[in-house]
Amino acid sequence: MLPDDNLSQLTTYLVGGAVRDKLLGRAVADRDYVVTGASVKQMLSLGFTQVGKDFPVFLHPQNKEEYALARTERKQGHGYTGFTCYAAPDVTLEQDLYRRDLTINAMAMAIDGKIIDPYNGQQDLDNRTLRHVSDAFIEDPLRVLRVARFAARYHSYGFVVADETMLLMTHISNSGELATLSGERIWKEMQRSLAESNPEVFFQVLFQCNALKEIWPDLHNLWGVPNPEKWHPEICSGLHTMMVLQQAVKLSPKTSIRFAALCHDLGKSLTLEEQWPAHQGHEKSGLPLVESIADKLRVPTDHKRLALKVCQFHLHCHKVFELKPATILKMFNKLDVWRKPEEFDDFLIACNADFCGRLGSEEKAYPQKDYLLELFTQTKAINAKKFVQQGLKGLAIKEAIEQARLIKVKQIKKTILHLQ
Repeated sequence: MLPDDNLSQLTTYLVGGAVRDKLLGRAVADRDYVVTGASVKQMLSLGFTQVGKDFPVFLHPQNKEEYALARTERKQGHGYTGFTCYAAPDVTLEQDLYRRDLTINAMAMAIDGKIIDPYNGQQDLDNRTLRHVSDAFIEDPLRVLRVARFAARYHSYGFVVADETMLLMTHISNSGELATLSGERIWKEMQRSLAESNPEVFFQVLFQCNALKEIWPDLHNLWGVPNPEKWHPEICSGLHTMMVLQQAVKLSPKTSIRFAALCHDLGKSLTLEEQWPAHQGHEKSGLPLVESIADKLRVPTDHKRLALKVCQFHLHCHKVFELKPATILKMFNKLDVWRKPEEFDDFLIACNADFCGRLGSEEKAYPQKDYLLELFTQTKAINAKKFVQQGLKGLAIKEAIEQARLIKVKQIKKTILHLQ
């Protein structure tokens, strides 16, 4: 409720996600309001600050919450920005709610707590259905990604996308409209989905409606590519990738690790069919694909760097007990563990997720992680100080450190093998 007598003259409604989550019993993070019967001039006279460029959105003078004038929209061009907006005192609340994407997002709450629900959002909320409000849904290609994100966020509540809405999403995907979305906008929706408890649902929905094929074809192409049954009882590389993502969620909240989980096997999409189910060299062949999607979506540098490391070295990590000490040190150097120890931890978590993201291996131990951490801890303790005191200089110091670290890895490896 507005605190000032002058402000309380406005007819305002809480709308959208805040109403949805309130009815679901979820914590409400952000509150958005719609104002009916008002003008831009009136809002400014009451002390609101206008922030919307394309339509009139204002910040409340005290609490800085967003208030928007009720508006209608008309499609004028391509993409999610090709709209003209009409906001005037004669626009009704029902007209404003009609332009929204899903029925569960098209409800409003009056100041007295009454729910205004012209499009049966409460019924779909009870039935756990994500359903579009109207056929105008197809005018905004961004809605495909938004619905997939909502499917991921509310998966634990039992929500699914309505069949008729999935058909419209498929129509949008096949229309070429997704190409109008900027890489940054796609990444924003993707990263928000990666932060959810069931991000795999986001990608599964996009795959189902053909959107993944348009925005990330290399990931889409993993479905149907077989793996050796001995190591991958789930067979399908796409299914495996989703299982790895699920494991990454269990192990870490970091979206960088979850993105790396998605990228680790991209190279398998390039394997010739006659070579299936083997994927010789898929680690290195996947690197350009990681670079490509990271550049296309403007993925943050730390996410890209970790994804490249996991793509190239995840098999090294799995087979570390078989590797020569010199190979392990070479891997350490390429992973830049000495300067980025935190990223090395993230690398090991992502590899752990890959190992456990297989049918029947979900709860298996991953001793490679502890082994590599022990090797790293002990070799990192070997630094230049001792060799400087011995009078070594320049390249000789670096070589001495490398040699000492190699000896240490050999000692630890010998001990581990003896214990086994």
